[in-house]
Amino acid sequence: MIEALAFYMFAAIAVASAVLVISAKNPVHSVLFLILTFFNAAGLFVLLGAEFLAMILVVVYVGAVAVLFMFVVMMLDINFVELRQGFLQYLPIGGLVGLILLVELATLVGGWVMAPEAAKGGAAPIPEGVTNTHALGELVYTHYIYLFQAAGMVLLVAMIGAIVLTHRSRPGVKKQNISRQLDRNPANSVEVRKVETGKGI
Repeated sequence: MIEALAFYMFAAIAVASAVLVISAKNPVHSVLFLILTFFNAAGLFVLLGAEFLAMILVVVYVGAVAVLFMFVVMMLDINFVELRQGFLQYLPIGGLVGLILLVELATLVGGWVMAPEAAKGGAAPIPEGVTNTHALGELVYTHYIYLFQAAGMVLLVAMIGAIVLTHRSRPGVKKQNISRQLDRNPANSVEVRKVETGKGI
């Protein structure tokens, strides 16, 4: 009974905070709701007996990724009004992608309801006599190592794309130019002036 109440509490808060992540207009509020989602997802992992995944979710995502994302949002000074100007022209494509994802999710849920034994056939067998961390490491870094590396490459490309899209030149912001600094001539950059005694420059 207590496990069921805890599950429904964690699940309801996780779903509600996930909706607030994409619906909040302030990006800082979105990051805070994202942290709340991570904490509730960690609670669900604890209920499933995957304490290592819960710890990793809190330490890595809450302690590093979410805080780093908040710093990036606060330091980039993104003009969100300018970014929202072309929202309507991308709305049909976004709606199509959302419809495709909805159909795929409905297909998965329908197959899970009609054939619940199919999910057990694709699941990896649970080894006996090993800890949760050992079993997870053996599964990820041996059987699915190539898929794990491919997922890392996809995240790397996504990170580079996000940096390229948000990094733009803004007027009035000074930036370092390495080649210009190396090409400087001391004769042109240093001026020696003789100051008479008792007088200023």
